Amino acid sequence: MPQNQPKRGRLWLNDGSCIRLRPEYPDHVWAYDFVEGRTHDGRKFRILTIIDEASRECLALIVARKMKHQDVLAALADLFVSRGPPAHIRSDNGSEFIAKAVQEWLGRLGVKTLYIAPGSPWENGYNESFNGSLRDELLNGEIFYSLAEAKVLIEAWRRHYNTIRPHSSLGYRPPAPETAIPPPPPSGSALLHLPAAVAAEVTMH
Repeated sequence: MPQNQPKRGRLWLNDGSCIRLRPEYPDHVWAYDFVEGRTHDGRKFRILTIIDEASRECLALIVARKMKHQDVLAALADLFVSRGPPAHIRSDNGSEFIAKAVQEWLGRLGVKTLYIAPGSPWENGYNESFNGSLRDELLNGEIFYSLAEAKVLIEAWRRHYNTIRPHSSLGYRPPAPETAIPPPPPSGSALLHLPAAVAAEVTMH
């Protein structure tokens, strides 16, 4: 049996980043990572997943055949315009995340970077858990016949994850439930034969 270990505080790296910072409120800590998928022809594509660790909301799922640090910057810029920048953003040490241009841009905006230790995915546990849900609930059971179809279905899953799917960590509530109730379908509509959650998703789009 291992000996009892003393309690440890947050670990700070030489660059001043912290790898054990717990999220305390929405937009306190975001996390991003990559997930790989394939279309029916066997070609790979990548998904940039960006989540809010406190609210569990999936902020974006960016799908492309290839992604570089410029694509990461573009995705973050869109989110920063619509939501404002977070206090911290957590990632692994992938080249797209540690690129000098990314670090300098985030630094100018006052966003602190939290890089996990190499080979320690558990230090990015919120994102790892989300990526597992994405793979189990969608990627492993869906055939994507084109990249365009993958983008549409993955974005639809993101909306369902955020607005309908219950999360045990949130008291079985979705992280960003819809505030507007869609109007009831007309009498005799085919939507009446769909499950309530699916029907609501269709009427909103």
